[in-house]
Amino acid sequence: MKDSLKIKQQLFEACLQFVNNRSLTIKQMMNSNQKALLSETKSSAGDKHETGRAMLQLEMEKASQQLASVQQMKEVLNKISIGKTSKVSCLGSVVITNKATYYLAISAGKILIKNIDYFAVSINSPIGKQLLGSSVGDVIAFNDTKIIEIY
Repeated sequence: MKDSLKIKQQLFEACLQFVNNRSLTIKQMMNSNQKALLSETKSSAGDKHETGRAMLQLEMEKASQQLASVQQMKEVLNKISIGKTSKVSCLGSVVITNKATYYLAISAGKILIKNIDYFAVSINSPIGKQLLGSSVGDVIAFNDTKIIEIY
């Protein structure tokens, strides 16, 4: 039991690190675009200048949306109670199946802990929706494959 709580803690920390890294990358990109936008000087090719500014503005808007998405991920992580155990899978659960091992949290991809691959998935993802609320012995159909929850 202690080992599973330790693994859940490591998975949570890996997801938090994923979110923090992504946030930092987006903020750096926004700063870079902001500097480029400010340094863009009017040239003799006016249309080219305006097109460049418009493209930078679009990049800034896209980065702003990505930052909002990262904030939503942080909010999801804040809802996770690492010490909580349940017979029914919920946010923060580690779900072991005959196909893979999942961590229901945010979509952070594959996380390697003690030579075991865990897949951090959002509860809003297709597999996350299937696993949410399931329990040991449940059979889930996903991508024409039967997945059996083992633990």
